[in-house]
Amino acid sequence: MRKFFGIATICVLLLSGMAVSPRPAAAAAPDPVLEWIGVMNSTVLTAGTAPNVTGRVVALVSASVFDAVNGIEPRFRPLHVRPDAPHNASQRAAAIQAAYVILINLYGTKQGATLTSQHDASLAALASTEDPKSIAAGVAWGQTVADAIWAWKLTDGFAPTPPPFFGVQSIAGTPNSLGLWRPTPPANASGATPQLATITPWVLTRPSQFRLPPPLALNDPQYTSDLNEVRDMGSLSSLSRSSGQTEVALFWALNTPLAWDRVAAQLSAARGLSLTENAHLFAVLNVTMADAIIACWDSKYRYIFWRPVTAIRAGAAPGDPDAAWEPLLDFLTGTPAHPEYPSAHSTYSGAAAFILADAFGENTAFSLTSEIRPGTRSYASFSEAIAEIADARVFGGIHLRSSCASGNSLGRAVADYVSRHVLRGRGDDQDDR
Repeated sequence: MRKFFGIATICVLLLSGMAVSPRPAAAAAPDPVLEWIGVMNSTVLTAGTAPNVTGRVVALVSASVFDAVNGIEPRFRPLHVRPDAPHNASQRAAAIQAAYVILINLYGTKQGATLTSQHDASLAALASTEDPKSIAAGVAWGQTVADAIWAWKLTDGFAPTPPPFFGVQSIAGTPNSLGLWRPTPPANASGATPQLATITPWVLTRPSQFRLPPPLALNDPQYTSDLNEVRDMGSLSSLSRSSGQTEVALFWALNTPLAWDRVAAQLSAARGLSLTENAHLFAVLNVTMADAIIACWDSKYRYIFWRPVTAIRAGAAPGDPDAAWEPLLDFLTGTPAHPEYPSAHSTYSGAAAFILADAFGENTAFSLTSEIRPGTRSYASFSEAIAEIADARVFGGIHLRSSCASGNSLGRAVADYVSRHVLRGRGDDQDDR
Protein backbone atom coordinates (compact mmCIF):
# COMPACT_ATOMS: atom_id res chain seq x y z
CA MET A 1 0.00 0.00 0.00
CA ARG A 2 1.33 3.43 -0.93
CA LYS A 3 1.89 5.78 2.01
CA PHE A 4 1.44 9.54 2.14
CA PHE A 5 3.11 11.57 4.85
CA GLY A 6 1.98 14.78 6.54
CA ILE A 7 4.25 17.80 7.07
CA ALA A 8 5.44 16.90 10.54
CA THR A 9 6.05 13.25 9.62
CA ILE A 10 8.03 13.99 6.51
CA CYS A 11 10.29 16.46 8.33
CA VAL A 12 11.03 13.85 11.02
CA LEU A 13 11.87 11.27 8.38
CA LEU A 14 14.12 13.67 6.49
CA LEU A 15 16.00 14.69 9.63
CA SER A 16 16.44 11.08 10.72
CA GLY A 17 17.90 10.13 7.34
CA MET A 18 15.15 7.64 6.53
CA ALA A 19 14.17 7.30 2.90
CA VAL A 20 10.86 8.82 1.86
CA SER A 21 10.38 7.14 -1.52
CA PRO A 22 12.89 9.44 -3.27
CA ARG A 23 13.01 9.61 -7.02
CA PRO A 24 15.96 7.87 -8.69
CA ALA A 25 19.16 9.89 -8.30
CA ALA A 26 19.44 10.29 -12.06
CA ALA A 27 16.08 12.06 -12.31
CA ALA A 28 16.39 15.78 -11.65
CA ALA A 29 13.71 17.20 -9.37
CA PRO A 30 11.37 19.53 -11.30
CA ASP A 31 11.39 23.24 -10.64
CA PRO A 32 8.86 23.46 -7.78
CA VAL A 33 7.58 26.85 -8.96
CA LEU A 34 6.55 25.42 -12.33
CA GLU A 35 5.42 22.17 -10.72
CA TRP A 36 3.09 23.95 -8.31
CA ILE A 37 1.80 26.32 -10.95
CA GLY A 38 0.64 23.10 -12.59
CA VAL A 39 -0.82 21.79 -9.34
CA MET A 40 -2.64 25.09 -8.86
CA ASN A 41 -4.01 24.94 -12.41
CA SER A 42 -5.45 21.46 -11.85
CA THR A 43 -6.80 22.35 -8.41
CA VAL A 44 -8.61 25.48 -9.57
CA LEU A 45 -10.11 23.73 -12.61
CA THR A 46 -11.27 20.81 -10.48
CA ALA A 47 -12.96 23.22 -8.08
CA GLY A 48 -14.60 25.17 -10.89
CA THR A 49 -13.42 28.50 -9.49
CA ALA A 50 -14.73 31.40 -11.56
CA PRO A 51 -12.14 33.42 -13.52
CA ASN A 52 -12.91 36.62 -11.60
CA VAL A 53 -11.99 34.87 -8.33
CA THR A 54 -9.08 32.97 -9.84
CA GLY A 55 -7.09 36.20 -10.12
CA ARG A 56 -7.04 36.36 -6.33
CA VAL A 57 -6.10 32.68 -6.03
CA VAL A 58 -3.11 32.82 -8.37
CA ALA A 59 -1.83 35.97 -6.66
CA LEU A 60 -2.06 34.41 -3.19
CA VAL A 61 -0.09 31.38 -4.33
CA SER A 62 2.55 33.22 -6.34
CA ALA A 63 3.06 36.00 -3.80
CA SER A 64 3.66 33.40 -1.10
CA VAL A 65 6.06 31.40 -3.26
CA PHE A 66 7.98 34.52 -4.25
CA ASP A 67 8.47 35.90 -0.75
CA ALA A 68 9.41 32.40 0.44
CA VAL A 69 12.06 31.86 -2.27
CA ASN A 70 13.35 35.43 -2.28
CA GLY A 71 13.47 35.50 1.52
CA ILE A 72 16.23 32.88 1.55
CA GLU A 73 18.53 34.44 -1.06
CA PRO A 74 17.15 37.97 -1.63
CA ARG A 75 17.58 39.28 -5.15
CA PHE A 76 14.44 41.40 -5.30
CA ARG A 77 12.52 43.64 -2.98
CA PRO A 78 9.94 41.56 -1.07
CA LEU A 79 6.24 41.95 -1.72
CA HIS A 80 5.12 41.67 1.90
CA VAL A 81 7.30 39.41 4.07
CA ARG A 82 10.74 40.71 5.06
CA PRO A 83 13.56 38.26 4.22
CA ASP A 84 14.37 36.50 7.50
CA ALA A 85 14.87 32.85 6.61
CA PRO A 86 17.46 30.53 8.18
CA HIS A 87 20.65 30.69 6.13
CA ASN A 88 20.50 26.97 5.36
CA ALA A 89 16.85 26.81 4.28
CA SER A 90 16.01 25.11 0.98
CA GLN A 91 14.42 27.45 -1.54
CA ARG A 92 12.75 24.53 -3.27
CA ALA A 93 11.20 23.21 -0.09
CA ALA A 94 10.05 26.72 0.83
CA ALA A 95 8.34 27.13 -2.55
CA ILE A 96 6.57 23.80 -2.24
CA GLN A 97 5.35 24.54 1.27
CA ALA A 98 4.21 28.08 0.50
CA ALA A 99 2.10 26.98 -2.48
CA TYR A 100 0.71 24.02 -0.59
CA VAL A 101 -0.39 26.07 2.42
CA ILE A 102 -2.36 28.55 0.31
CA LEU A 103 -4.03 25.85 -1.77
CA ILE A 104 -4.92 23.84 1.34
CA ASN A 105 -6.43 26.96 2.91
CA LEU A 106 -8.56 27.51 -0.19
CA TYR A 107 -9.36 23.98 -1.35
CA GLY A 108 -8.45 21.65 1.50
CA THR A 109 -12.03 20.67 2.32
CA LYS A 110 -12.56 18.79 -0.95
CA GLN A 111 -9.07 18.36 -2.37
CA GLY A 112 -6.96 18.07 0.78
CA ALA A 113 -5.91 14.45 0.26
CA THR A 114 -4.79 15.08 -3.32
CA LEU A 115 -2.89 18.22 -2.40
CA THR A 116 -1.16 16.54 0.54
CA SER A 117 -0.14 13.62 -1.66
CA GLN A 118 1.37 16.00 -4.21
CA HIS A 119 3.07 18.01 -1.49
CA ASP A 120 4.66 14.95 0.11
CA ALA A 121 5.85 13.63 -3.25
CA SER A 122 7.40 17.00 -4.10
CA LEU A 123 9.32 17.13 -0.82
CA ALA A 124 10.38 13.51 -1.12
CA ALA A 125 11.88 14.25 -4.55
CA LEU A 126 14.23 16.73 -2.88
CA ALA A 127 15.62 14.15 -0.47
CA SER A 128 18.05 12.69 -2.98
CA THR A 129 19.74 16.03 -3.71
CA GLU A 130 19.29 18.27 -0.66
CA ASP A 131 20.24 18.09 2.99
CA PRO A 132 17.36 16.99 5.27
CA LYS A 133 17.95 19.89 7.67
CA SER A 134 17.87 22.34 4.77
CA ILE A 135 14.58 20.87 3.55
CA ALA A 136 13.05 21.04 7.02
CA ALA A 137 14.17 24.67 7.41
CA GLY A 138 12.71 25.50 4.00
CA VAL A 139 9.38 23.90 4.91
CA ALA A 140 9.23 25.94 8.13
CA TRP A 141 10.07 29.19 6.31
CA GLY A 142 7.55 28.53 3.52
CA GLN A 143 4.90 27.94 6.15
CA THR A 144 5.77 31.22 7.89
CA VAL A 145 5.57 33.22 4.68
CA ALA A 146 2.31 31.67 3.46
CA ASP A 147 0.71 32.22 6.85
CA ALA A 148 1.74 35.89 6.73
CA ILE A 149 0.41 36.44 3.19
CA TRP A 150 -2.83 34.67 4.09
CA ALA A 151 -3.34 36.78 7.22
CA TRP A 152 -2.57 39.96 5.26
CA LYS A 153 -5.22 39.27 2.65
CA LEU A 154 -7.89 38.14 5.11
CA THR A 155 -8.47 41.81 5.88
CA ASP A 156 -8.66 43.19 2.32
CA GLY A 157 -12.47 43.23 2.18
CA PHE A 158 -13.10 40.19 0.00
CA ALA A 159 -15.00 38.58 2.86
CA PRO A 160 -17.70 38.54 4.09
CA THR A 161 -19.81 38.14 0.97
CA PRO A 162 -22.02 41.23 0.43
CA PRO A 163 -25.77 41.09 -0.26
CA PRO A 164 -26.79 40.02 -3.78
CA PHE A 165 -26.58 42.74 -6.43
CA PHE A 166 -29.28 42.82 -9.09
CA GLY A 167 -28.17 45.89 -11.01
CA VAL A 168 -30.92 48.32 -11.88
CA GLN A 169 -33.26 46.39 -9.57
CA SER A 170 -30.93 47.19 -6.65
CA ILE A 171 -30.77 50.93 -7.31
CA ALA A 172 -33.59 52.83 -5.66
CA GLY A 173 -35.12 55.73 -7.54
CA THR A 174 -33.60 54.95 -10.94
CA PRO A 175 -35.61 57.03 -13.44
CA ASN A 176 -34.46 55.23 -16.58
CA SER A 177 -33.23 51.66 -16.80
CA LEU A 178 -31.99 51.90 -20.39
CA GLY A 179 -28.33 51.00 -20.52
CA LEU A 180 -28.18 49.63 -16.98
CA TRP A 181 -27.23 46.05 -16.19
CA ARG A 182 -29.68 43.54 -14.85
CA PRO A 183 -29.42 39.72 -14.48
CA THR A 184 -29.24 37.95 -17.82
CA PRO A 185 -30.80 34.71 -19.01
CA PRO A 186 -30.73 31.80 -18.76
CA ALA A 187 -29.51 31.78 -15.13
CA ASN A 188 -30.57 35.36 -14.23
CA ALA A 189 -27.95 35.25 -11.47
CA SER A 190 -27.09 38.22 -9.28
CA GLY A 191 -23.92 40.20 -10.02
CA ALA A 192 -20.76 38.21 -9.33
CA THR A 193 -18.42 39.27 -6.53
CA PRO A 194 -19.36 42.96 -6.32
CA GLN A 195 -16.87 43.28 -3.44
CA LEU A 196 -14.00 43.02 -5.93
CA ALA A 197 -14.78 46.62 -6.89
CA THR A 198 -13.86 47.90 -3.45
CA ILE A 199 -11.30 45.52 -1.91
CA THR A 200 -7.77 46.66 -1.07
CA PRO A 201 -5.53 46.07 -4.09
CA TRP A 202 -2.17 44.33 -3.90
CA VAL A 203 -0.17 47.23 -5.34
CA LEU A 204 -2.51 49.91 -6.68
CA THR A 205 -3.26 52.75 -4.30
CA ARG A 206 -7.02 52.25 -4.71
CA PRO A 207 -9.39 50.28 -7.00
CA SER A 208 -10.35 53.45 -8.91
CA GLN A 209 -6.76 54.52 -9.64
CA PHE A 210 -7.19 53.78 -13.36
CA ARG A 211 -10.97 54.07 -13.60
CA LEU A 212 -12.10 54.20 -17.20
CA PRO A 213 -14.29 56.95 -18.67
CA PRO A 214 -17.98 56.01 -19.07
CA PRO A 215 -19.00 53.50 -21.75
CA LEU A 216 -20.28 54.68 -25.10
CA ALA A 217 -23.57 56.55 -25.02
CA LEU A 218 -26.52 54.62 -26.44
CA ASN A 219 -26.90 57.20 -29.21
CA ASP A 220 -23.22 57.08 -30.17
CA PRO A 221 -22.80 55.72 -33.74
CA GLN A 222 -19.91 53.57 -32.54
CA TYR A 223 -22.17 51.94 -29.95
CA THR A 224 -24.75 51.22 -32.63
CA SER A 225 -22.10 49.72 -34.88
CA ASP A 226 -20.61 47.60 -32.10
CA LEU A 227 -23.96 46.30 -30.92
CA ASN A 228 -25.03 45.48 -34.46
CA GLU A 229 -21.82 43.46 -34.89
CA VAL A 230 -22.65 41.44 -31.79
CA ARG A 231 -26.25 40.96 -32.89
CA ASP A 232 -25.08 39.55 -36.22
CA MET A 233 -21.85 37.74 -35.37
CA GLY A 234 -22.53 36.76 -31.76
CA SER A 235 -25.96 35.18 -32.12
CA LEU A 236 -26.32 31.51 -31.30
CA SER A 237 -27.99 31.06 -34.68
CA SER A 238 -25.72 33.43 -36.65
CA LEU A 239 -25.45 32.73 -40.37
CA SER A 240 -22.56 35.20 -40.75
CA ARG A 241 -20.12 33.63 -38.28
CA SER A 242 -17.84 30.97 -39.76
CA SER A 243 -17.10 27.66 -38.06
CA GLY A 244 -13.58 28.90 -37.40
CA GLN A 245 -14.90 32.02 -35.69
CA THR A 246 -17.24 29.89 -33.60
CA GLU A 247 -14.29 27.76 -32.53
CA VAL A 248 -12.34 30.88 -31.50
CA ALA A 249 -15.20 32.02 -29.27
CA LEU A 250 -15.53 28.62 -27.61
CA PHE A 251 -11.78 28.10 -27.17
CA TRP A 252 -11.32 31.39 -25.29
CA ALA A 253 -14.27 30.76 -22.94
CA LEU A 254 -11.64 29.47 -20.53
CA ASN A 255 -10.26 30.49 -17.15
CA THR A 256 -8.17 33.48 -18.23
CA PRO A 257 -5.59 33.77 -15.41
CA LEU A 258 -4.84 30.04 -15.62
CA ALA A 259 -4.42 30.27 -19.39
CA TRP A 260 -1.80 33.01 -19.09
CA ASP A 261 -0.02 31.09 -16.34
CA ARG A 262 0.21 28.12 -18.70
CA VAL A 263 1.69 30.38 -21.36
CA ALA A 264 4.22 31.75 -18.85
CA ALA A 265 5.19 28.24 -17.76
CA GLN A 266 5.71 27.19 -21.39
CA LEU A 267 7.94 30.19 -22.14
CA SER A 268 9.85 29.83 -18.88
CA ALA A 269 10.66 26.20 -19.61
CA ALA A 270 11.79 27.09 -23.14
CA ARG A 271 14.10 29.83 -21.83
CA GLY A 272 15.39 27.74 -18.93
CA LEU A 273 14.60 30.26 -16.21
CA SER A 274 15.98 29.60 -12.75
CA LEU A 275 13.94 28.91 -9.63
CA THR A 276 14.26 32.50 -8.43
CA GLU A 277 13.48 33.90 -11.88
CA ASN A 278 10.33 31.78 -12.06
CA ALA A 279 9.21 32.83 -8.60
CA HIS A 280 9.65 36.46 -9.63
CA LEU A 281 7.97 36.05 -13.04
CA PHE A 282 4.81 34.45 -11.65
CA ALA A 283 4.59 36.87 -8.73
CA VAL A 284 4.70 39.88 -11.07
CA LEU A 285 2.31 38.26 -13.54
CA ASN A 286 -0.26 37.08 -11.04
CA VAL A 287 -0.24 40.07 -8.70
CA THR A 288 -0.68 42.24 -11.79
CA MET A 289 -3.67 40.19 -12.97
CA ALA A 290 -5.18 40.34 -9.46
CA ASP A 291 -4.98 44.12 -9.40
CA ALA A 292 -6.20 44.33 -12.99
CA ILE A 293 -9.41 42.51 -12.15
CA ILE A 294 -9.95 44.78 -9.15
CA ALA A 295 -9.58 47.82 -11.43
CA CYS A 296 -11.90 46.18 -13.96
CA TRP A 297 -14.56 45.56 -11.31
CA ASP A 298 -14.27 49.17 -10.14
CA SER A 299 -15.36 50.35 -13.60
CA LYS A 300 -17.91 47.55 -14.06
CA TYR A 301 -19.75 48.36 -10.85
CA ARG A 302 -19.34 52.11 -11.25
CA TYR A 303 -21.12 52.19 -14.64
CA ILE A 304 -23.17 48.93 -14.42
CA PHE A 305 -23.57 48.85 -18.20
CA TRP A 306 -25.99 46.36 -19.72
CA ARG A 307 -25.03 43.26 -21.66
CA PRO A 308 -25.69 42.90 -25.43
CA VAL A 309 -28.44 40.34 -24.83
CA THR A 310 -30.38 42.88 -22.75
CA ALA A 311 -29.84 45.70 -25.25
CA ILE A 312 -30.78 43.60 -28.28
CA ARG A 313 -33.93 42.27 -26.65
CA ALA A 314 -34.84 45.83 -25.66
CA GLY A 315 -34.45 47.10 -29.20
CA ALA A 316 -31.24 49.11 -28.77
CA ALA A 317 -29.66 47.43 -31.81
CA PRO A 318 -30.65 48.36 -35.38
CA GLY A 319 -33.87 46.67 -36.35
CA ASP A 320 -36.81 45.59 -34.24
CA PRO A 321 -36.39 44.26 -30.68
CA ASP A 322 -35.52 40.57 -30.78
CA ALA A 323 -36.90 38.98 -27.64
CA ALA A 324 -35.62 35.56 -28.72
CA TRP A 325 -32.01 36.62 -29.42
CA GLU A 326 -29.42 34.41 -27.68
CA PRO A 327 -25.63 34.76 -27.54
CA LEU A 328 -23.48 31.89 -28.77
CA LEU A 329 -22.00 31.28 -25.32
CA ASP A 330 -25.42 30.68 -23.76
CA PHE A 331 -25.18 27.00 -24.60
CA LEU A 332 -21.72 26.71 -22.99
CA THR A 333 -21.09 29.14 -20.13
CA GLY A 334 -23.89 31.66 -20.46
CA THR A 335 -23.43 35.42 -20.37
CA PRO A 336 -21.17 36.20 -17.38
CA ALA A 337 -23.15 37.49 -14.40
CA HIS A 338 -21.67 40.95 -14.12
CA PRO A 339 -21.85 44.27 -15.99
CA GLU A 340 -20.49 44.40 -19.54
CA TYR A 341 -18.05 47.32 -19.46
CA PRO A 342 -15.15 46.73 -19.62
CA SER A 343 -14.35 43.17 -20.69
CA ALA A 344 -12.77 41.26 -17.81
CA HIS A 345 -11.15 38.77 -20.19
CA SER A 346 -9.51 41.61 -22.11
CA THR A 347 -8.44 43.35 -18.90
CA TYR A 348 -6.77 40.21 -17.57
CA SER A 349 -5.21 39.51 -20.96
CA GLY A 350 -3.97 43.05 -21.55
CA ALA A 351 -2.25 42.95 -18.17
CA ALA A 352 -0.75 39.50 -18.73
CA ALA A 353 0.44 40.27 -22.26
CA PHE A 354 2.17 43.43 -21.04
CA ILE A 355 4.09 41.54 -18.35
CA LEU A 356 5.01 38.60 -20.57
CA ALA A 357 6.05 40.82 -23.48
CA ASP A 358 8.27 42.74 -21.08
CA ALA A 359 9.84 39.48 -19.90
CA PHE A 360 10.16 37.59 -23.21
CA GLY A 361 9.60 40.13 -26.01
CA GLU A 362 6.43 41.17 -27.82
CA ASN A 363 7.07 38.97 -30.86
CA THR A 364 7.47 35.78 -28.87
CA ALA A 365 5.66 32.78 -30.34
CA PHE A 366 3.63 30.55 -28.05
CA SER A 367 0.83 28.02 -28.08
CA LEU A 368 -2.10 27.44 -25.76
CA THR A 369 -4.56 24.70 -24.89
CA SER A 370 -8.04 25.29 -23.47
CA GLU A 371 -9.92 23.33 -20.84
CA ILE A 372 -13.08 24.11 -22.82
CA ARG A 373 -12.18 22.84 -26.29
CA PRO A 374 -9.72 20.24 -27.65
CA GLY A 375 -6.68 21.20 -29.69
CA THR A 376 -3.98 23.84 -29.51
CA ARG A 377 -3.89 27.36 -30.90
CA SER A 378 -0.62 29.08 -31.77
CA TYR A 379 0.33 32.75 -31.91
CA ALA A 380 3.31 34.63 -33.33
CA SER A 381 3.03 37.46 -30.81
CA PHE A 382 1.11 38.58 -27.75
CA SER A 383 -0.74 41.24 -29.75
CA GLU A 384 -2.03 38.55 -32.11
CA ALA A 385 -3.58 36.70 -29.17
CA ILE A 386 -5.08 39.91 -27.76
CA ALA A 387 -6.78 40.65 -31.09
CA GLU A 388 -8.20 37.14 -31.23
CA ILE A 389 -9.54 37.45 -27.68
CA ALA A 390 -11.53 40.54 -28.68
CA ASP A 391 -12.95 38.61 -31.63
CA ALA A 392 -13.81 35.73 -29.31
CA ARG A 393 -15.87 37.89 -26.95
CA VAL A 394 -17.74 39.53 -29.83
CA PHE A 395 -18.36 36.21 -31.61
CA GLY A 396 -19.46 34.75 -28.28
CA GLY A 397 -22.18 37.39 -28.09
CA ILE A 398 -21.24 38.79 -24.70
CA HIS A 399 -19.11 41.91 -25.33
CA LEU A 400 -18.87 44.96 -27.55
CA ARG A 401 -15.59 45.33 -29.40
CA SER A 402 -15.04 48.76 -27.82
CA SER A 403 -15.37 47.22 -24.34
CA CYS A 404 -12.62 44.75 -25.20
CA ALA A 405 -10.36 47.60 -26.34
CA SER A 406 -11.05 49.50 -23.12
CA GLY A 407 -10.36 46.42 -21.02
CA ASN A 408 -7.07 45.80 -22.80
CA SER A 409 -5.99 49.41 -22.20
CA LEU A 410 -6.95 49.18 -18.53
CA GLY A 411 -5.02 45.95 -18.04
CA ARG A 412 -1.93 47.44 -19.65
CA ALA A 413 -2.11 50.55 -17.47
CA VAL A 414 -2.29 48.42 -14.32
CA ALA A 415 0.58 46.22 -15.52
CA ASP A 416 2.78 49.21 -16.28
CA TYR A 417 2.19 50.62 -12.80
CA VAL A 418 2.71 47.33 -10.95
CA SER A 419 5.88 46.45 -12.86
CA ARG A 420 7.42 49.82 -11.99
CA HIS A 421 6.53 49.83 -8.31
CA VAL A 422 7.08 46.38 -6.78
CA LEU A 423 9.32 43.31 -6.91
CA ARG A 424 12.21 45.19 -8.47
CA GLY A 425 15.83 44.19 -8.07
CA ARG A 426 17.39 45.07 -4.74
CA GLY A 427 19.92 47.35 -6.43
CA ASP A 428 17.38 49.08 -8.66
CA ASP A 429 17.17 52.67 -7.44
CA GLN A 430 15.15 53.95 -10.40
CA ASP A 431 12.49 56.42 -9.33
CA ASP A 432 8.99 54.97 -9.06
CA ARG A 433 7.29 57.11 -11.67
